Amino acid sequence: MNFISKNRIELSKTVTSLDRFAIDFTKVLKKYTNYVIISGYVSILLGRQRTTEQVHIIVPKMQLTHFRALLLELRENEFYCLDAEYDEGIYEQLLEGKTVRFAAEDTVAPFVDLKFAKTELESAAMDKPITVRIGKDELTISHLEMQIAFKEKLGSEKDLEDAEHIRNIAKGNLDAALIKKYKKMI
Repeated sequence: MNFISKNRIELSKTVTSLDRFAIDFTKVLKKYTNYVIISGYVSILLGRQRTTEQVHIIVPKMQLTHFRALLLELRENEFYCLDAEYDEGIYEQLLEGKTVRFAAEDTVAPFVDLKFAKTELESAAMDKPITVRIGKDELTISHLEMQIAFKEKLGSEKDLEDAEHIRNIAKGNLDAALIKKYKKMI
């Protein structure tokens, strides 16, 4: 792992099937909107050995017509929504602050948990994104200080281990004051 700058990391790792799923989904997503990946998959992407079937993604709210175009291209790329069939139903769930899950056709896992940014904290997660390069592909994650603050505040064993992993691999590249600020926001 190489920290190129505060907003760029390069990984030299074997791309896993979960990485490939996230890359394929976000290749479509980024044509329509900005996004950040948050939560447990971030620590896995950055080398933590644990399993998950979820890739949590936050996007800014978008208009229904733009969202329909995104859904159409996701379907063309063999992704489907597990939570609703109709575009308006999917969109309404997102407007209500719920997440909607997307998986590859003929599967239920892994899946993306997609959510519109609605809270101050979710909007802050979209600030200062980090581009993670894996070979010729890229993923966008929220900044590591936010990841650590959120995981430490949740406090489960798995979350604390995720936070510790990120602290260890990013030593010397973190802003301790920013972590404290985010913990107060949570």
